Amino acid sequence: MVTAFDAYDLGGTKLSNRIAMSPMTRNRAHGPGLSPTELNAEYYAQRAGAGLIITEGTQPSVSGQGYINTPGLHSEEQIAGWRKVTDAVHANGGVIFAQLMHTGRIGHPDTLPGDLHPVAPSAVAPGGQIVTDAGQQDMVAPKELTEAEITQIIADFAEAGRNAIAAGFDGVEIHGANGYLVHQFLSSNANLRTDGWGKDIQGKTRFAYEVAAALVEAIGANRVAIRISPGNQYNDIAEENIEELYTALLARLAPLNLAYLHVAESAGRELTTKLRAQWPGTFVLNPGTYPNPTGPDALALIEDGTTDLVAYGALFLANPDLPARLAAGGPFNTPDFSKAYGGDHTGYTDYPTLGA
Repeated sequence: MVTAFDAYDLGGTKLSNRIAMSPMTRNRAHGPGLSPTELNAEYYAQRAGAGLIITEGTQPSVSGQGYINTPGLHSEEQIAGWRKVTDAVHANGGVIFAQLMHTGRIGHPDTLPGDLHPVAPSAVAPGGQIVTDAGQQDMVAPKELTEAEITQIIADFAEAGRNAIAAGFDGVEIHGANGYLVHQFLSSNANLRTDGWGKDIQGKTRFAYEVAAALVEAIGANRVAIRISPGNQYNDIAEENIEELYTALLARLAPLNLAYLHVAESAGRELTTKLRAQWPGTFVLNPGTYPNPTGPDALALIEDGTTDLVAYGALFLANPDLPARLAAGGPFNTPDFSKAYGGDHTGYTDYPTLGA
């Protein structure tokens, strides 16, 4: 029987186990030009026991930033900062993919330099507020992207992929979930376009496909993955005909032979099972367990074939040696979410390991 602790071949990259660390924003890119530091390298190196680490959301361009103190992959400073991280993870035997995240309409002009403004498929403001240097502010109506601007963002993703490889990453994951730009194109309330980038399912799935295809051309299919969250309403997103939408998306993506599909389960196990059956390659599942964190019982999803890898979020935040703790049956540190976003090493690199 296959278990979570067996090795796995991810497109030619050997994973020591089938436990993945989910991407988690930590708002600690305190280096020059929003670059990672030695502290970030320590954080990820501590968690190199994961079969696969997926980094926090990382903007592919200056305009892709929605939150304060999040890192990018669009400058030499950032490439150099991320090299510290990847070197540290590889020295500890780990594998690490960079998650590329353009936040689209989720942001605020105060978070962007100069006269830049949040952008989206359509000029529809999301509900809610966002933290800026001036405190909590209402999110604003974004600028509707022109076709030329869409093409440029796709090129930015491809360039960020090349930068990721230059920084030593084993691959990249496109953030197509949680209400950010790729997900906004898939939605029925953020994408009201009537051209080839909206209008129907073919149009709504086009941006995700074009980004993936550009990255495949830039760095190779075995280094490109995508994360989706069907039915997730986070960041004021609505979708219609979810099963039809996502089966159409997977049909477009499958011929690209991506490294993996990462599903953040939001619409129930029945849809997950259908997507798993449709997807021809590696399937990574972040199970839907809200409001509880994904726990040890999720390991059975590998044993019964529901997924190839299982992704853990909150438990990895608080348990740097999570695979060892899962193998031992615990105990597990409890995450302190009051210290999850921003700050120094407290609540970041100071969680104890077993026996510490």
